[in-house]
Amino acid sequence: MQSFRIASSALDFSMDYKNIAFVAAEQTQAQDALKRLKHRYASIAAEDADVIISLGGDGFILETLHRYIADNKPVYGMNRGTVGFLMNEYNEDGLLERISRAEKTELKPLKMQAWDIKGVLHEALAINEVSLLRETRQAAKLKILVDDIERLDSMICDGALVSTPAGSTAYNLSAHGPIIPIGADVLALTPISVFRPRRWRGALLPKSAKVEFQVTTPEMRPVSATADSTEIRGVKRVVVFEDTNSALTLLYDPEHNLEERILKEQFQP
Repeated sequence: MQSFRIASSALDFSMDYKNIAFVAAEQTQAQDALKRLKHRYASIAAEDADVIISLGGDGFILETLHRYIADNKPVYGMNRGTVGFLMNEYNEDGLLERISRAEKTELKPLKMQAWDIKGVLHEALAINEVSLLRETRQAAKLKILVDDIERLDSMICDGALVSTPAGSTAYNLSAHGPIIPIGADVLALTPISVFRPRRWRGALLPKSAKVEFQVTTPEMRPVSATADSTEIRGVKRVVVFEDTNSALTLLYDPEHNLEERILKEQFQP
């Protein structure tokens, strides 16, 4: 993880982060915080800012990152949601100084290419994970290839997912996948409620891997594919790989950085 330091005085605030913007979730506590912070600190529109302060929960900061991914604007989140795993603690005091001390974490999203049963290609980016899920009472039946080599010719399951290290403590963890340190150059391939092969629990893959899912009899056993919040229904083939052309930057207080939180999560009782 790379850190940076700039002057802590508001008057000497770095030109790189001179202009800040606030964005907030629709929930009352996020909107109330937005009003107070805008009254206290000068701010501009997010499109013109050097750094964006996101007020909400984990879902909202993911929305913020997706919205400004093309500009790779640094995002500093403060928790006004529920869990707030990806967020800094909420404190209205010394905000500019906190940003000046913040450590930078750069993330690479996953790219999902999904072909539906009509042959239409859909593309989306995922910061946490790309997941496939059955749409009906019938289990999904998937074939899995890694770097064009068939690894599983048939998996009967509720679905499967490919997770980034940043997303490994989210849906991946709920599906009993491994927690991955943020600096690890690996992806998690995790089955969801797998029935056959009964003893297969997933795999860790190099971040350069290309994972392909082929849906067997997609009309009879329909499957949807989701990249974070973008869902495509009725897919027959899905390819997932790291998008090296995109980058995301999160800012964290030194005492509350993402790498440390992911590490601590592995020792939770």
